[in-house]
Order: sequence, then C-alpha cells, then structure tokens
Amino acid sequence: MITTNNLTKKFGDFVAVDNLSISVKEGEILCLLGANGAGKSTTINMLLNFIKPTSGTAEINGMDVVKNPLKTKEFVTYIPENLMLYPCLTAIENLDYFSGIAGKKLSSKTLTDFLREAGLQETAFKKRISTFSKGMRQKVGIALALAKDTKVLLLDEPTSGLDPKASNEFGQLLQNLKNKGVAVLMATHDLFRAKEVATHIGIMKDGQLRQQFVASDISLPELEKAYLDTMNYKEVLP
Repeated sequence: MITTNNLTKKFGDFVAVDNLSISVKEGEILCLLGANGAGKSTTINMLLNFIKPTSGTAEINGMDVVKNPLKTKEFVTYIPENLMLYPCLTAIENLDYFSGIAGKKLSSKTLTDFLREAGLQETAFKKRISTFSKGMRQKVGIALALAKDTKVLLLDEPTSGLDPKASNEFGQLLQNLKNKGVAVLMATHDLFRAKEVATHIGIMKDGQLRQQFVASDISLPELEKAYLDTMNYKEVLP
C-alpha cells in the first residue's frame, strides 16, 4: 500500500532524503526512527505530495502520488504531531465536516460510534475541540481514519507530548487499525512505542535508511543499541 523507490529529495546541495526504498503492506506498521533532520517528515510529505521528489517515486496503493495526487489522497489519513481541527467546533462536528470532505455522509449515530471506537470518552463528543488535550485530538484523528475507511495511515510524531497513558491508548488504537488491514507509516523518536506497536522498524540518518528490522526479531535493548550505534552516540545506556 505504501511504496517508495529510490526516493530522493534535495534542497539545493542538501540531501534530505537519499534513495529511500521502503514498502508497507496491508496490516503492517513501519516505524521510522531517527533524529531531527533524518528525513522522516520529508518522506511523509512526499507521500502526501506536499513536496515533489527530486528523483525516484512515492506510491500509494500502486499509484504514483505525483501523477495521481487526488486519487491517492482518497486512501490516506494523515495525523501530524499537532493535528489541526476547528477549535470552535465539537468533536462530532469536526468529524462530520472532515468525513464530508472525504465524500462520506454519515449519521449522528455513526459519527458517535466512530468516536467511541477511537476511545474518546462520550462526555467529550459534544465539547469544543478548544477544550481538548492533545491525546483527545489524536483520537478524533483516529475516528476520522475509521470514518474514512482509510487504507493508509501516515503519522508524524503522533505520540510526542502525550503522557504514558495517552501514548499507550494511541498504540492500542494503531493495533486495531493494523488488524483492519490498514498500512501504517509512523515517524517517531519513541523507541519503546515503536517496539510495542510496529511490525517493522527502520532507522534513518542523513536521509538514508541505515538499518531495518522485523520488530518481533529484536529486543528493546538490542533496538536501543542499534539506534545509538547508527547515530554514533558515544553514550551507551546500561
């Protein structure tokens, strides 16, 4: 569902993404780890066709995102670090509006069912988004993915700033989407959450995919060591 082939993006002499080739199939979660500037967000922005690649291709559901910008977006839900929703609208109103843009006309019961499935407490359904915590806003984003019947979920640091409980809840929601066959690509700094939710893990540095693992084949201490070695950090944690 998500494929890049030798995907490259240059900004002048700076190479942000360097010949990146990845594949995320239905029901897989690929977590990309890396420091700021590793190329994770640039990769996601190219998959969304927000920026054009210098060379190589990015595909969603077998279609080139540059050649099919509108069609490929039909399959995608994007949740950035700070999800932008209309603060003066309620959770139900935001979900109704954005699912409407995606071509869905849903009843109030269906909207509330999706919010409930996304883990939002019922007392918040009719509250304005301006009163929501980040974790609550992210749950509205997951509800939108459910309402849209999304096939591809792109996440850019979605758990950054979440407390442990909210981060754990978000991870459980991703597992539910994985079980529905959604292909998930998540850029994150969180090694622990990556190990918990991912089927595959990649480590990026200087725009390149330096290492890649099947999540079940590597322990958290081994992943931590691989990450530190890739980053060339001198500190080695016990």
